[in-house]
Amino acid sequence: MTINSRENRRTRRPERTPALWQPGAENPERAPVQQAVRSGFHLRPRWISGFVTVSLILVLLLMFTADSFYVHSIAVGGLRYMTADEIYGLTNVVGLHAFWIDPTQIRADILRNPTIADAQVIIGWSPNLLTILISEREPALVWEQNGQAVWIDVNGRVMRQREDRPELLRVQAELSPDAALGESIDRAIVAGALQLQTLLPEVSTLRYHPDKGLGTNDRINGWVVWLGIGTGMPERLRIYDAISADLGARGVSAAEVNLANPDAPHVATLIR
Repeated sequence: MTINSRENRRTRRPERTPALWQPGAENPERAPVQQAVRSGFHLRPRWISGFVTVSLILVLLLMFTADSFYVHSIAVGGLRYMTADEIYGLTNVVGLHAFWIDPTQIRADILRNPTIADAQVIIGWSPNLLTILISEREPALVWEQNGQAVWIDVNGRVMRQREDRPELLRVQAELSPDAALGESIDRAIVAGALQLQTLLPEVSTLRYHPDKGLGTNDRINGWVVWLGIGTGMPERLRIYDAISADLGARGVSAAEVNLANPDAPHVATLIR
């Protein structure tokens, strides 16, 4: 073997088997181009996510620094007796940011007022960040105790008297001077008073005694009639009519007729 043939074997490149393209395989000539395109496309979502993040931060900064997102007033609906300023004072949201408003807590604070039966709290956007719809209790009668007059609703709830309502029945409580007026009175008292108002429409004022119940003055005979409490007033008035007729027939004058217990009526006669 000659020297030239040896050198030729050293310098000759090894022959490669020609590549054959098969259906379904990636085109080797286009793969680098597609890879380049894909590499360039992966940069776009990063820019978009960065832009969104910065935008959200700016929006949050704006919302926490803008005065329009802090509560300085409220919109109130459904009022008849109360004022919007009273409701505003019950909410405890003065200067509070809209994000920290708790509708459940606001409603609980408002319902502590005895005049309010129900409340709906709505969170919105400026200018009405906070809207409150109020349902007030309706007075059923006026209760007078130790010089103080208050409203009482059908459930016995004590409320502040906010205006003069001449059409309401008045009940004058004959209690000791040190007797405190609580948050409510017995519902049986209210039920009996309203029933008497229907049965005796000419009577505008009733009396109340803790032992004798509701009472009124007999306009014909002048004595006091005590009728207890509760809704059994029709039967007690029938019993009283019978007692009154009997006293009149016998020419007896009474100081009072007590029907607090209709099964055992008591007549206190006048001594002449």
